[in-house]
Amino acid sequence: MIMRIFQVVIRPGKEAEFSKFFHETAIPLMKGTDGIVSVLPGAPRAGTPREFSFVMVWKDLASLKAFAGEDYTSPHIDPAEAELVESRTIKHYDLVET
Repeated sequence: MIMRIFQVVIRPGKEAEFSKFFHETAIPLMKGTDGIVSVLPGAPRAGTPREFSFVMVWKDLASLKAFAGEDYTSPHIDPAEAELVESRTIKHYDLVET
């Protein structure tokens, strides 16, 4: 399984608008995506008020590529959120099962 960690920093003043998108669109979309085993959405904390994240566990690389495309290592964002996002990062790991 593959763990995918996606993080975004929101433009100043756009936090409430992005939060609405995050809760109403992004979370339901990710939870309903084929190939996802687990979705852990992360909302900002007081010290990082413009940072949101997703930790996703995908069943395999084929499922991840079916969602993100061949260039799955690039952090893609929905066009609806593009103007709200200042920066984004994505990292992938092999999940260690304990």
